[in-house]
Amino acid sequence: MINLEVTQEFSNSLYWISLVAVIVSSASGVLKSGFRHFDLFGVIIIAITTGLGGRSLRDMLLDIDVFWIQDQIFFIASLVSALVIFIGARLFSISPKLFLIPDSAGLAAFSIAGTMVALAAGAPWLIASFMGVVTGAMGGIFRDLLCNETPIVFKSPLYATAAWLGSLGFMILIHYGFGVAISAVIAGFAIFITRLAALRLDLGLPKFQLKE
Repeated sequence: MINLEVTQEFSNSLYWISLVAVIVSSASGVLKSGFRHFDLFGVIIIAITTGLGGRSLRDMLLDIDVFWIQDQIFFIASLVSALVIFIGARLFSISPKLFLIPDSAGLAAFSIAGTMVALAAGAPWLIASFMGVVTGAMGGIFRDLLCNETPIVFKSPLYATAAWLGSLGFMILIHYGFGVAISAVIAGFAIFITRLAALRLDLGLPKFQLKE
């Protein structure tokens, strides 16, 4: 087990990482659902589900207070992000693929935040890393299911894999004495770059195939 002391640095890092994750993930939800021509209410629901869904599931699995119910600023941030992107899309031309950038950023930020919370809750290192994956990927899964699409985590290059490797990398940095904030930045940036590089180069894991 990796002991992650809940210090002021930890609390501040977790709060801001989580807030950024909610904002960018909600934005990805708006962009994805918007291209399905949903109305404002539908877009907001999917944005909130994307921004808050993964971490909510993690909190329930760890049997801790659900974060946005305890601090409504996260709900407000998700709602504002949704409205800003909804209005902005009506004023500016946006590529359908643009949602992949905030989606990758949300994956990175939520994965690290999820790992931090799991470690602070006393979870073993392997479970903590998987909680990072759950936090990072489940919001996108909920979003895609609501949009009636196959979740990109199941078919897109290095999605959950990048999150898991980044979560493990974060714990390795903590183990070797790096500060929480710098470890979070390094590992989160690594997830983001890995995900974008995988999209660019079409890098992925082998797909299931029956032998003929």
